[in-house]
Amino acid sequence: MNLHDLGIALLIGSVVVLVAIVAVRWADKLGLPGLLLYLILGLGLGEAFPSLNFSDASLATVLGYTALTIILAEGGLTTRMSDLRPVLWPAAVLATIGVTLSIAIVAVPLVYLAGLDWRTAILVGAVLAATDAAAVFSVLRRLRLHPRLRSLLEAEAGFNDAPVVVLVVVLTQGTFSADQAWQVPLIVIGELVGGVAVGVAVGFAARWALPRLALPAVGLYPIAVMAILVGAYGLATLVHSSGFLATYIAGVLIGAARDMPHRRAVSGFAQGLAWGAEIGLFVMLGLLADPGRAVSSIWPAVVAGVTLVVLARPISSYLSLAPFRMPLKWIAFTGVAGLRGAVPIVFATIALGAGIAGADTVFDTTLILVIVLTLVQTPLLPWAGRKLDVDVSGQSGELDVEAAPLDSIQASLLAVEVNEESRMVGMYTSDLRLPRGAAVSLVVREDRTSVPDRYTRLRPGDRLLIVCGESVRSATEKRLRDVAKGGRLAGWRRDAPNE
Repeated sequence: MNLHDLGIALLIGSVVVLVAIVAVRWADKLGLPGLLLYLILGLGLGEAFPSLNFSDASLATVLGYTALTIILAEGGLTTRMSDLRPVLWPAAVLATIGVTLSIAIVAVPLVYLAGLDWRTAILVGAVLAATDAAAVFSVLRRLRLHPRLRSLLEAEAGFNDAPVVVLVVVLTQGTFSADQAWQVPLIVIGELVGGVAVGVAVGFAARWALPRLALPAVGLYPIAVMAILVGAYGLATLVHSSGFLATYIAGVLIGAARDMPHRRAVSGFAQGLAWGAEIGLFVMLGLLADPGRAVSSIWPAVVAGVTLVVLARPISSYLSLAPFRMPLKWIAFTGVAGLRGAVPIVFATIALGAGIAGADTVFDTTLILVIVLTLVQTPLLPWAGRKLDVDVSGQSGELDVEAAPLDSIQASLLAVEVNEESRMVGMYTSDLRLPRGAAVSLVVREDRTSVPDRYTRLRPGDRLLIVCGESVRSATEKRLRDVAKGGRLAGWRRDAPNE
């Protein structure tokens, strides 16, 4: 490739990205999932420009893994540990036993009704059992679900990649025999345990190191965090563990650190990278697909889709979650919220790259179902949330507190944004009653700054800059969160001596 070809490639790439970004706005207006439009964009480019033909399934798998790592890193950073902890075991069961049940339920009719062989049927069931992290994270954040229910679905999407990847890889290996089937659960357990161990180790190491760094530029912190999370994937694969799970767990632990520097900058950078990864991933998979060939897989897709939506997902959700005594409406919503997206298609490329018999059927069936299910499920989720009474719109939410270490002095600068649901709205700054050693130093309102006095009333959208000593930072953050959720009298007996 010469410089002229490079210029053309960069121009085409930038146009595709800009079109995809504009598609997000139109998708919101039309009530369509933007991720589906990216896939259609890739399909259209492949048909309109034959020179853009992309047929390397093995390369698609590698690029897909890279994109999923970035997406899971961002998902972990934005998952609250307080919400995840109560649903950790239910999510793990849903991502393992639930996945196994779903695969079995989907595979049987594919053999007896669609005429597929057992290996192809199990492969289709396996790739469809994996819920998509990109789809789940992007769709659920537009809904106001109970935090624990949202965390359950997000954790499932973060956990279930590991067992599915192992099963798909095992089934595509020509040397694997039925006599070795007993090894699969052991391999899956080993991958999961190793992934958790690596994620915990990397996460706690980063939690210790990041607050102690006083880097010369704010932009270096997001780069450092993402490098750590991508490194967690690499470290896990070196010890034959789940890199996806390690990345997600490390992201959760880093995101849960209340003293993480420049939280908003890190979150914004990770979100931008995740959007870019999603756009590139779906466009690439669209280029890889062959619409003409996919027509022959419509019947298997119908059989698999009906079985998945009507039987497999609801049954596996109920049997996995009922022992934990979860509310029935949560289980019902989980049964309809198993969103599919790029992840199943990426896993289907493993079969394509291996060149096994039936690989085209696996890929094409998955592609058809992802398009149809995404088109149908995404607009229905808000309605299902309201009907099942799991929508918590109007309730006060958690307060995000961004901390940055101040070099050379033992103090921190906290940044807090007052959202519309916060109980801080309408309060005076004096009502915050922060601990001694902490003070609201600046209020940013509509791009104008002012030094507040005790009678400055807070409005939605205000951004508070609070300076506090290191010794009272934790108490200050806790007080701010308590006030945001409970109002000015929250914990007043405990906090009275700090007035």
